[in-house]
Amino acid sequence: MPPKHRDGNVVAVIPGQWISHAHTLCCYTAFLGALIVGISLHYTKIVENEHFGYPTEWFPSVSATIGDRYPERSVFQLFIAITSGPRFLLVFLFYCLVNRKGESGAKWIAGVGVFRTLTCGGWTYVTSTDDHDWHDIFMISYLVATLPWTIGCLMLGPPNPTTVKWRKYLAGAFFGTLVPLVYFFIQHKVHRVPGAYTIYAFFEWALVLLDVAFDAVTALDFSTFEVVVRDVKGLSRGDKQRVQDAVLEKQKDKPIGQVFNARFDWHEMLDAVADVYMGFTFWSVLTSLGLLVWYFPLWHMGISGYEVAVMSTISPFLLEIPPLRRLITKFLPFNHLTMGAAGLLAYLVKSPEGRLGAVSFAVWEGCLGWTATWYRDRGDPKKLEARISAWMIGLIASSIAKFAFWTNNPMWPVMNAENGGWNKTGIFFFALSIGWVFYRRPQMADTMQQPLEKPRGSSALAGLGLAGLFFALHSLLSDSSTMILWVWEGYPVRGPLAVPHGAWTIFTMGAGLTFGLFYPNVTRSWSAFGIGSVGAAMLTGLSNWNGYYGAMTLTFYLCAVTPLLISNAVRFPPGRTFFTGFFVYNFMVLFHVWVVAYAFVPGGPLVREHTDWVMATTMILIGCGVFSALQNTAGAPAKQQKKTFQPPPNPAARRQRSYYIYTLLLLQLLSASIAYLRFPAYNYEPYHPDSKLITAGVWTIHFSIDNDMWSSERRIERLLRESELDLVGLLESDLQRIIMGNRDTTQYLAEELGMWVDYGPGPNKHTWGAALLSKFPIVNSTHHLLPSPVGELAPAIHATIDAYGTLVDVFVFHSGQEEDPEDRRLQTEYLSELMGRSTRPSILLSYLVIKPGEGNYNTWVSEEGSGMKDIDATDWDRWCEYILYKGLRKVGYARVSRGTVTDTELQVAKFAVGQPEGTGEYVAEGEVSEDMRFPALFRGEGVRGHRYHVFDEPRYFA
Repeated sequence: MPPKHRDGNVVAVIPGQWISHAHTLCCYTAFLGALIVGISLHYTKIVENEHFGYPTEWFPSVSATIGDRYPERSVFQLFIAITSGPRFLLVFLFYCLVNRKGESGAKWIAGVGVFRTLTCGGWTYVTSTDDHDWHDIFMISYLVATLPWTIGCLMLGPPNPTTVKWRKYLAGAFFGTLVPLVYFFIQHKVHRVPGAYTIYAFFEWALVLLDVAFDAVTALDFSTFEVVVRDVKGLSRGDKQRVQDAVLEKQKDKPIGQVFNARFDWHEMLDAVADVYMGFTFWSVLTSLGLLVWYFPLWHMGISGYEVAVMSTISPFLLEIPPLRRLITKFLPFNHLTMGAAGLLAYLVKSPEGRLGAVSFAVWEGCLGWTATWYRDRGDPKKLEARISAWMIGLIASSIAKFAFWTNNPMWPVMNAENGGWNKTGIFFFALSIGWVFYRRPQMADTMQQPLEKPRGSSALAGLGLAGLFFALHSLLSDSSTMILWVWEGYPVRGPLAVPHGAWTIFTMGAGLTFGLFYPNVTRSWSAFGIGSVGAAMLTGLSNWNGYYGAMTLTFYLCAVTPLLISNAVRFPPGRTFFTGFFVYNFMVLFHVWVVAYAFVPGGPLVREHTDWVMATTMILIGCGVFSALQNTAGAPAKQQKKTFQPPPNPAARRQRSYYIYTLLLLQLLSASIAYLRFPAYNYEPYHPDSKLITAGVWTIHFSIDNDMWSSERRIERLLRESELDLVGLLESDLQRIIMGNRDTTQYLAEELGMWVDYGPGPNKHTWGAALLSKFPIVNSTHHLLPSPVGELAPAIHATIDAYGTLVDVFVFHSGQEEDPEDRRLQTEYLSELMGRSTRPSILLSYLVIKPGEGNYNTWVSEEGSGMKDIDATDWDRWCEYILYKGLRKVGYARVSRGTVTDTELQVAKFAVGQPEGTGEYVAEGEVSEDMRFPALFRGEGVRGHRYHVFDEPRYFA
């Protein structure tokens, strides 16, 4: 008689660890087998890359080994297919291992494991040779899933000290290897360093080995499992005995860390995510305010009166009135609701004045709401830490959003569906977040507040500390490329790049915040303040990598000290303390604009070109906050003062902290993915290589804000593309200040148009900016600040490009204003002499403020001095923009109207390389080869307000 259902003879018993061993063996065989076969059969071919071959490069990358050639590709795919069976079983067994009662994360980690396995199959069987885009999509998805898989294994796995230790070591080594991996890839791809790709390949193989080794650790966990096959109908004769599962409960009380040993709760995780999104919304609104204010002085060319809107941050002064303070703290979510509604919906307001008003109100509500939130939770360290963490991670999320959208926050009111805005998406997620806050309010009722001692010292010191902190975070860390552009000095590249090194800045922000949460006594020390101050000095005074190391030091310190300074400030009366903080912050915002705009503001010459004063003042203000915090620590118990590691006071706080760290880790992975996706291809080609044609243009882009207060990058890009520009000089292009949104238009233009870019003198050089975009490689570039004894500084770029094998010098220049004739005379002499010394073919793309044939014009256009010629000396209508040249044959010249993009037209010239200069006489378009003609798109009425004007058509030359 066959046994009853589920009661059968045991046919087979497979020890659980064998599943893990089979996975490890098959996976390593797939990779190492392909490597051995590849080296044996196609060694010189698989070590070769687009720049170098054997013997310069002598070790193959993973992708070249497994995806390019037969039979190694087949060896890999065969064994990786065999690996899929043990892989799915491994995920299933891990699910069984962690699927404890009340554990909601088991299904989540199983889903991640299955997704990760499927995406592995995607990049395995769709190689970069087959379909590069889908290969990258699968690969990025696999890497993105690796972080939650790693966290889930650490978080949910049994508290076995051995497995926890090895998982930490291997996970740390895996993610640590990403840093040198990216570094050597850049050395190969950007700098074309011989042998760099071989070193990169070693780190790439290390990632593979570490990734598999991390999953191999499951063998230790699965030693308590057996996979049992039963015959429930009696058809076999199996009679193997089954060993009972080992009991893990004996280890349930062993801690595996201060944070990640508590039960995972999705409700609490969503609480953290909603809080972070509230912080993200606040920073999105605050960082947009200066940009809207800036629109008005641009058109007034001086103080407009609308600058008073920056004072909308001082709303916390209302908390000085007790009845209002009680009312505001009682209905706090409504402040956040009105902040988000007014700030995110402002893009629907068409008039610039109305939009500014809506955002000003949103900032008013946001500053008031966050101050009241911190003050309300001052007696509950757990809640206060959560609110501060959410606010800071919101800043990091805002910086990541700008990293993803080429330095524009897609939720800003200068964005819309036509220029890349995600306003509706932002509103949708804000609605979900604020709805969750209201829904969870009863469950998040106030706990017993700890009584606070009367604070020592002056509230003014705490407020000044806030002022320095708010200003430093906003001016330096609201965009990941700001400090990178501070230390940029041109080509060849000798320092960090906005992509991918912006991800390093974001990583350092997260690391600093985490350090500040775990080691508050270290961050409050004067030693830490001194290290941060050294970083600030290095950033201010040094360039390239040395300056960036200082920037990273300062970044780490600012984020680490944030919880300390805010926690200390809420001990004092909130109205006066945070009013002081935001009021002085506003002063600092104006201060760091005055150092550049000194020619247009009262008292400007007093602070002219003194970014060093701004930085010193910032650190002194933060020092005031540190001093205040130390005063209030003096009364703490001696035991607490001596500890350098202070975990939260109860297990609930430890669990809460973990959710914010999970959110932070996911954001960091998103940042790394963005850096990967945005990494440039560097395979740029000019529009008309057969004719050896250079189409060059100059455009004053007016800080990328159009006439109707919309961000204009996409409209600029479209016109430059349609004009088929190989070379373009952009003026008034430095946007890396609070008042301009801390943006960089050149990133979007360079990536979309496929061009090398030189940003020109950085934001710490006190100019309005000059930038160069080139389809041709920039061999070398230097930045110049021209003599300006009275007026604003005049930036210039002197670059050498490789155009069809010929070195051509390109100069981009913005001269001083009409009111400063002596400045313009000295600048003319300086740059004319610089151009005159060049023996190469040269092009000047400039803003000169002269009339043709008069004054300084005869110095710029001179056979004896600069050697430069005017692209069209008969064009009498120019005032600002000029294109000059020498050593090239001019082919054509056109003026394209600006539409509503800016206040200045685009001027374009065509040059032929390697041909003798022509007569310069006008010829009909039909006498010019079709490849050298201007696009017909802009004839007549043109498109979108862009047309050939002044001459109503392009001019061509013999």
